[in-house]
Amino acid sequence: MHHDENTWSPQGPRSPLSPKSDPERPVDVRRVLRLFTPYRGRLAVVGLLVAASALVSVASPFLLRAILDRAIPEGRTGLLTWLALGMVAAAVVNSVFGVLQTLISTTVGQRVMHDLRTAVYDRLQRMPLAFFTRTRTGEVQSRIANDIGGMQATVTSTATSLVSNLTGVVATVVAMLALDWRLTAVSLVLLPLFVWISRRVGRERKKITAQRQRQMAAMAATVTESLSVSGILLGRTMGRSDSLTRDFSAQSERLVGLEVRANMAGRWRMSTIGVVMAAMPAVIYWTAGMALRTGGAAVSLGTIVAFVSLQQGLFRPTVSLLSTGVQMQASLALFQRIFEYLDLPVDIAEPARPVRLETVRGEVRFEAVDFGYERPAPGAPAESAAPTLRGIDLTVPAGGSLAVVGPTGSGKTTLSYLVPRLYDVTGGRVLIDGVDVRDLDFDTLARAVGVVAQETYLFHASVAENLRFARPAATDEELVAAARAAQIHDHIASLPDGYDTLVGERGYRFSGGEKQRLAIARTILRDPPILILDEATSALDTRTEQAVQRAIDALSAGRTTITIAHRLSTVRDADQIVVLDGGRVAEQGTHDTLMAQGGRYAALVRRDARLSAAPVA
Repeated sequence: MHHDENTWSPQGPRSPLSPKSDPERPVDVRRVLRLFTPYRGRLAVVGLLVAASALVSVASPFLLRAILDRAIPEGRTGLLTWLALGMVAAAVVNSVFGVLQTLISTTVGQRVMHDLRTAVYDRLQRMPLAFFTRTRTGEVQSRIANDIGGMQATVTSTATSLVSNLTGVVATVVAMLALDWRLTAVSLVLLPLFVWISRRVGRERKKITAQRQRQMAAMAATVTESLSVSGILLGRTMGRSDSLTRDFSAQSERLVGLEVRANMAGRWRMSTIGVVMAAMPAVIYWTAGMALRTGGAAVSLGTIVAFVSLQQGLFRPTVSLLSTGVQMQASLALFQRIFEYLDLPVDIAEPARPVRLETVRGEVRFEAVDFGYERPAPGAPAESAAPTLRGIDLTVPAGGSLAVVGPTGSGKTTLSYLVPRLYDVTGGRVLIDGVDVRDLDFDTLARAVGVVAQETYLFHASVAENLRFARPAATDEELVAAARAAQIHDHIASLPDGYDTLVGERGYRFSGGEKQRLAIARTILRDPPILILDEATSALDTRTEQAVQRAIDALSAGRTTITIAHRLSTVRDADQIVVLDGGRVAEQGTHDTLMAQGGRYAALVRRDARLSAAPVA
């Protein structure tokens, strides 16, 4: 297969778990409106302010008509003064109402955005591990940052603008009818055409907005992957920095085109509406003049001026209303992308009535456990999904130790991840102290099971903050005690800033062995009765492995320990050893009994011995 190195980008295939946006699919507007339900009291206040503002706005043209038709012609200076003061007061009151509307609506909008961000983050926290192994990190970040951020104008000002303009239009039309119904009919004759045009433009912008957000998500994923420490190392050592830059430039170029299309979609049609509305005063003057010339009912000068003033007051909110409708249709594409994440199925959920264990002894039992990463199709037999584990029956007594060995891909790590319920079994049960882990509350599981993985994850924070992630209330003395037990305190103390030392992105300021011992110290601080060690020393040299192994021995004392072993020298003393092969238990026993059998385990030990004895080139 031919690959063009100049066009390759680190974008994998779409995950079957990843949501797929469909800009043509309608969005449930009622669901969008329900987001504002908790704030209906504040919104009611906004509605009252809007209604009051609309009434004050339409009063000014009537005051103006009275000035032109009565106060000035009749020379009534007192009336003129009061009418002029009334117009000034209307402007002041309108401004105050506008400020209050903005304050309340912006507060409500920001709270709605906060609720959405939190809901999406909470849903993602409860997604299965498989979702994150198949979804690009930048895609997830883009949904939270770009998509929710892109809705800011809609949820803060657009909604209020919609209500305000709609109320203003209704109030103004009523006032215009009160002045002259004929001129009102002339003013509104083209309104249905304008509404039709704006809806067409809105659908077009909604489609482009969905495409733009997908492109922004792709760019965010590229940045996240290629500008991380690992991404920079890979790009430079593989000589791909220039090609990655070209790929990013191409993605940015596509975004430029989409941004221009989004901003220009329907711009000429909307401009035409603006031009027609701006020309309507001339039409009103012409209509009034022709009516007078043909012997129709005369329209007073004050009425014409007041009507034109109202007409301008009508056209401004009408144009704004049409534009707001266009913006809201575009924002529906963003709501759709957010709802797709909120609607993702949560495979691993806490039961309605969870079991809480105050004390955990630590017995772990696997009963006829089956597991497959791909779920069988509805109605299909369970075996059709090619299970990773089949028929696993094991018991680890409280305080006992189990070592799981076997070739790569035999299901060792998968088996261990069933205990903290990072995955759910597809058949059988996993029990802690006789209780199915699917019946336990999440807090009990988190307290009961600690995991030290081969790849240690450290936050870009201080050593102390990384350790306290396990137990935020831990004292400095407890941090030091945990670090001493993990054989890492002396190294931390030798650093210029000690426990306040910044570990760097993903812990790159520390060696592999140091990061592992920090992870072990973190787990010691958590103090779980059940410990999962997933090949915690497989990537370390012999000297570092010995230091880490001493830390592991301190951590394992008195705990139920399940060790996933790559180097068999670390599991000889386990109470029982299980050999997995093809997802099944091939052998089970102690080191001595399995060696005496001369089977798979003995072959793996002899292989390790040959590799250890081989001279280093």
